[in-house]
Amino acid sequence: MAKITVKDTEVTVIQINNEDYICITDMIKAKDGEFFVADWLRNRNTLEYIGIWEQVYNPDFNYGEFAIIKNQAGLNRFKVSVKEFVEKTHAICLQAKAGRYGGTYAHKDIAFEFALWISPEFKIYVVKEFQRLKEQEQKSLGWSAKRELAKINYHIHTDAIKQHLIPPALTPQQTSTIYASEADVLNVALFGITAAEWRKANPNLKGNIRDYATINELICLSNMENINAVLISEGLPQHERLIKLNQIAIQQMSVLQGVESRKLLH
Repeated sequence: MAKITVKDTEVTVIQINNEDYICITDMIKAKDGEFFVADWLRNRNTLEYIGIWEQVYNPDFNYGEFAIIKNQAGLNRFKVSVKEFVEKTHAICLQAKAGRYGGTYAHKDIAFEFALWISPEFKIYVVKEFQRLKEQEQKSLGWSAKRELAKINYHIHTDAIKQHLIPPALTPQQTSTIYASEADVLNVALFGITAAEWRKANPNLKGNIRDYATINELICLSNMENINAVLISEGLPQHERLIKLNQIAIQQMSVLQGVESRKLLH
């Protein structure tokens, strides 16, 4: 669930079956006068558009029931609720939700047309804010993917520690101490502080130092974990690895920030 603000109107966006649906109950608040979603649904142009959309995307659409409803469009007595329309036609473009975030939701393709019914200006702003939301989600997804990559590479890193640094006779407690020490080799090389020092300096923050890393830092960290695993397998002492890893961190961060700067100039 997410929110976008369109000309002072807060609109809810949810995912249903991996598709984006926008709350048209929220959107109708922006229309002048007293209107309801049913007023829009009874419009013949609305029904024609929905019928074509369902034909393209919904193999279970009931065209017979839809034809009966469509033939009544334009008559003064004609009125159909979203719930009734969905039940009769098996339409998937509209969803009526109950509960905290209840209301009528429309697939984004249909919701944009609903926004046009409110006003052309409102549709433009709905599309703009929705695109901005999607861009933010993509950035967040990119950060999460790189965080997961760093976690996966950490397993490679810890496996190298187990094979080359931990004698079989060590107790589990001693083993965890060595793992923490090696993790801090990377922390100090990249961030300049240990995990404990970060927690002491940030007592009100949840998680650990890596949860607050930038995307560039996570890319660098992922590379360093692989490199440290190789250095460990080669038998390089920890203090020498720390120096090498710090030099690598400085070089890689400089390159990554340089790439980012060039993108901004374009």
